[in-house]
Amino acid sequence: MTSADEPSWRLFRGDGVPRTVAFPPAPPWRRFTRARPARAALPYLIESDHADVVNAALHLRRPLLVTGPAGTGKSSLARAVAHELQLGELLRWSINSRSTVREALYQYDAIGRLREATLSRDRGERQPSIGTFIRLGPLGTALVPSPTPRALLVDEMDKGDVDLPNDLLTVFEEGYFDIPELTRLPEDLADVEVQTADHRGTVMVHQGRIQCAEFPVVVITSNGERDFPPAFLRRCIRLDLPVPDEARLRAIVAAHLGEEALREADDLIDAFLRRRAPGELATDQLLNAVFLRVGGVDLDGEGLLDAVLHQLTGAM
Repeated sequence: MTSADEPSWRLFRGDGVPRTVAFPPAPPWRRFTRARPARAALPYLIESDHADVVNAALHLRRPLLVTGPAGTGKSSLARAVAHELQLGELLRWSINSRSTVREALYQYDAIGRLREATLSRDRGERQPSIGTFIRLGPLGTALVPSPTPRALLVDEMDKGDVDLPNDLLTVFEEGYFDIPELTRLPEDLADVEVQTADHRGTVMVHQGRIQCAEFPVVVITSNGERDFPPAFLRRCIRLDLPVPDEARLRAIVAAHLGEEALREADDLIDAFLRRRAPGELATDQLLNAVFLRVGGVDLDGEGLLDAVLHQLTGAM
């Protein structure tokens, strides 16, 4: 195919020739702005009985444990709740095998404090406050007292250490935590200003303890890779999100990309449904395919649709 015959949607051609291209608009869910909460304004569709479970967790001030296959909207639910209830920027704690409750509550830069103390002493200056070297983590920031609760997403809890759920029980039950580096300070230093995880500024901590006024809206997601201990489950309200059926998929496509896009998506939805059972596809993969189709990308080419609707489990 000659250069003149290249489809207009091909930005990269692999011919080694530098060229100026105009990037098309990004998908709505891949647009990043300084006003991060704007991303939460994307439509989120939920069944009324599932919304009732969310409301039960809100009324009971209990964490909401959301389970279900990948791509069923578990994390998006947390963003939707924070946006709809105007709870401010969503705080996010992404779990991995090394995650600890301590790091989610706060981090203390002891080495940085020692270095700055040495430099200040050498210059004959006053040493910076210890609060300069303490930053609250997402969980710690969520527990800062405020008139309305903050929203916290604890993402993929099942990827953490087996003891992590039990380690959270005390914080979830008591709604407070202590910062030992501050509790040991003398009485005249009882109030210390520390940084928050959302970089909004600082908060004052009295006698090293942070006690929430309203328990935060906590959404915990799990892909069901392992079970949680009964003591943890007893303190959560559980919501299991099923994979969306064809009607729900059509509603999701229309909500995100418009009715015009839906009219071009019949064969893609059919292909998605055929592949989903054995391959465990995610709904956002379907949205990606429809977005490309609407943008003029030829998804009939060899391997392109397979690349977009690739299996999430099994051999590559």
